[in-house]
Amino acid sequence: MKKDEVPQDGDNLHEGTFKQIMYAVDNSGNYVQVQSAGWEPENVALGQAWEEVHERVSAARNRVLAGEISPIAYYMEKTIMDLALLANYVGKFQWQVKRHMKPAVFKRLSPQMLQRYADAFKISVAELQQIK
Repeated sequence: MKKDEVPQDGDNLHEGTFKQIMYAVDNSGNYVQVQSAGWEPENVALGQAWEEVHERVSAARNRVLAGEISPIAYYMEKTIMDLALLANYVGKFQWQVKRHMKPAVFKRLSPQMLQRYADAFKISVAELQQIK
């Protein structure tokens, strides 16, 4: 693609705060870096992906408020972590983290374990224990 053909669709998800670097050919035939504001197919795909993330977070929040799962599951969705990654962050096996997602088990977690989860999610223990 030529330098003047690099997409500059203004309707992007980054709202003008983020530009991507793309490589294009200049008039001399050399590859150069060109900033791009994005392009429509990418913006559509990213929009759909973020919609799904927000739906999963909302569903997890509703399940926490209904007493079906612990706040750990909500914050795991909110921070876009999976079970393996969260288990690695808190130094537990996956089955242990999954068990901590049960409300009754969560209520019995030690202050030190709660702090590990809070640190992994970059929140306070109070925020971990209270979903807004």
